[in-house]
Amino acid sequence: MGNTGSINRRQHHHQHHNHHISHHHRHSNRHHRPPPPPPPPQVTTSQYVFAAPSQYPNPNLPPPPPYYPHHHHHHPPPQSHHGYYPSPPAPPQNYPRYPYGPLPPPPAPYVEHQKAVTIRNDVNVKKETIRIEEDEENPGSFLVAFTFDATVRCSITVVFFAKESEDCNLVATREDVFKPATMSFEQGLGQKFKQPCGTGIDFSKFDEAQLKKASDEGVYPLVLKAEACPSAAAAEGSEASNKNGNSQITLAIFDWKEKGDGYHARVMKQILWVSNTRYELQEIYGIENSVEVESGGDESGKECVICLSEPRDTTVLPCRHMCMCSGCAKVLQFQTTKCPICRQPVERLLEIKVNDVVPES
Repeated sequence: MGNTGSINRRQHHHQHHNHHISHHHRHSNRHHRPPPPPPPPQVTTSQYVFAAPSQYPNPNLPPPPPYYPHHHHHHPPPQSHHGYYPSPPAPPQNYPRYPYGPLPPPPAPYVEHQKAVTIRNDVNVKKETIRIEEDEENPGSFLVAFTFDATVRCSITVVFFAKESEDCNLVATREDVFKPATMSFEQGLGQKFKQPCGTGIDFSKFDEAQLKKASDEGVYPLVLKAEACPSAAAAEGSEASNKNGNSQITLAIFDWKEKGDGYHARVMKQILWVSNTRYELQEIYGIENSVEVESGGDESGKECVICLSEPRDTTVLPCRHMCMCSGCAKVLQFQTTKCPICRQPVERLLEIKVNDVVPES
């Protein structure tokens, strides 16, 4: 019996001792956490290297140190950025003041230099003259009419709901309803075109959304094609096309007039094909004056609006006013960011040197 009591006392003492050991271990674990990771190595590379964004990380750099969560007030290690350590902040610097007072203005508009080549356009549809007239022989139907210039024999085709394809061809999407109408003309300036009766469009058969905008596939409600036809075969409507000639495509939509008395045509684009090369026409206001000066015409009214002496050769974008010489444009871009003509903001300056007319092929 005595031995039994002694054994129990020893077991109780051993358990009590283990309890203190376990408590001591828990207490020591709470106060002896793993130390925080060492700070990243000092970056000695130039500050300007880190100013540019990097698209791909460098696989040769070592991985960043692991992150251990802590409940103490230790600062967490710096996070990695695609394998790169951020550069230390730049020390403050005292920059000298601008010698003439305040700091210079923001960067000037970008100046683009192009040498323009005048392209001969044999047939030109004057887009501002396009109008819609009622078909007197077919009530409810309307015809397209406009004025055009032609320096050679030509053909004009009117297509409703068509799109432009490769090699200056048109694809009619509603050919079952509208048959493309083609008419031939001799050379001449200021000629009048009007669709033949019975080939017009009845607006009541279409939704307004179909008439007022182009589709996502590039189908326009109204497409005009004016093609130069120096050969007799092409002038008579032959399928043979003039590969070295000119073709002009006009893409338009129909807008409801403000007075509510019908639709009118609004041109969205004009495309010019010359020698199998496609050009999208953009009007530059005043470039015709520069062309006349280069060709030896009258120089009155063709000079720069700033210095009133040098010829105009610089266009303001996006308003497309050719109104300055290159010298004044370089000075003006540091003084203002508005067009001298319309006062719209300047995004770019386009310097155009007009060259001689391309010889006919």
